[in-house]
Amino acid sequence: MLLPREDAAELRDSLDDALTARETFVNTVGVHRPDGSYVVERRGADSSGNRKVFDSFDALERLCQRLPTEFTADDLSASGLTAGRRHMVLWHLAEHPAFDVSLASRQPLTAEKTATEVVEP
Repeated sequence: MLLPREDAAELRDSLDDALTARETFVNTVGVHRPDGSYVVERRGADSSGNRKVFDSFDALERLCQRLPTEFTADDLSASGLTAGRRHMVLWHLAEHPAFDVSLASRQPLTAEKTATEVVEP
């Protein structure tokens, strides 16, 4: 049985809403898009220069794992981030509860990983 067109459109819109999750923090916003990508945006900004699109949330997690225990915005340059996007992503890592990262200093902008890994002998 096929859904009526109107019901199908409503279902599609509901699925898009469910797959697009937007989390707002103090300085940044994280958006899970329906295509699986993840966007970090500067809160309140509306230009593309104030956002970074990652292929997935996992891609952002891998980036965080590659960073040293204490890192600055400059350390994010190696990942291809430039200018203010480095600072924005650092803030996002410090604000998002999925990352064990906290802000260590504002000048220079520095974060540190707070979780300690247990190394098995």
